[in-house]
Amino acid sequence: MEKPDTDTEEKEKNMGKNIKNGCVTIGDTEMYYASFGTGGKNMIVLPGLSDGLATVKGKAFILSSPYKKFMKDYTIYMFSRKNKMPEGYSIKDMADDQVEVLKKLGITKTSVLGVSQGGMISQCIAIYHPEVVEKLVLAVTAPNANEVGEDAVSGWIKMAEEDDYTKLMVDTAEKMYSEKYLSKNRKMFPIIAKFTKPKSYDRFFKNAKAILDFDARNELSQITAPTLIIAGSDDKTVGNAAAPELHQGIAGSELYIYEGLGHGAFEEAKDFYERAFSFCG
Repeated sequence: MEKPDTDTEEKEKNMGKNIKNGCVTIGDTEMYYASFGTGGKNMIVLPGLSDGLATVKGKAFILSSPYKKFMKDYTIYMFSRKNKMPEGYSIKDMADDQVEVLKKLGITKTSVLGVSQGGMISQCIAIYHPEVVEKLVLAVTAPNANEVGEDAVSGWIKMAEEDDYTKLMVDTAEKMYSEKYLSKNRKMFPIIAKFTKPKSYDRFFKNAKAILDFDARNELSQITAPTLIIAGSDDKTVGNAAAPELHQGIAGSELYIYEGLGHGAFEEAKDFYERAFSFCG
């Protein structure tokens, strides 16, 4: 009989302690999160518009992979937006609610990594709640719904209104990934769409419309937290001018651009998370 791998068993046991699914009540609804690690430093991660189609509920283990090497030093929280969103729910409202939830979890100071729409929410947290933000990483995001972003998001809203989820997913991928990535994976997106279609587009519509109404350009100078801006050189979702505009508007910020990558740089660049966490120290 083969001897049990006790080292593997112990690792899996410890992994279960370090990776958790959570939920916080806020008003008359809830906000789901996934947490990774038990380190003394905090990092919160705010995802993009895809959160309007599927929350992080119950997905902590699946989502933990990019963060495993940082879990010794950090406690990392990935948050969804709250479940029930009122009409006219803005990016600033999302930021205010996020800070309220942080306080309920006892998090008074944290590094913030915001991706795409999550980067817009992160800007508002840094502008209106500067006392919370230790370091700020803004990835593949923009200070407003510029022409490129407005065209992309408006198109996705129309696809959702027509209930064409396959077209929505395929178009999102085409605007997100590099041609190298797409050439290997393009055939998979229609198949994946068949198994991931949401029951309702309500959260998606509210998240998407909040993007279209967002404009923080006049408030960027209020961001005082050390800031790293990460972008791809060929971003078909927020455009290539967005990152330099953020860099110009946020005093002392650093800018790093992945050549040949686009809006999916945070997935395609092998050193993306190393770069983000190294900046946050």
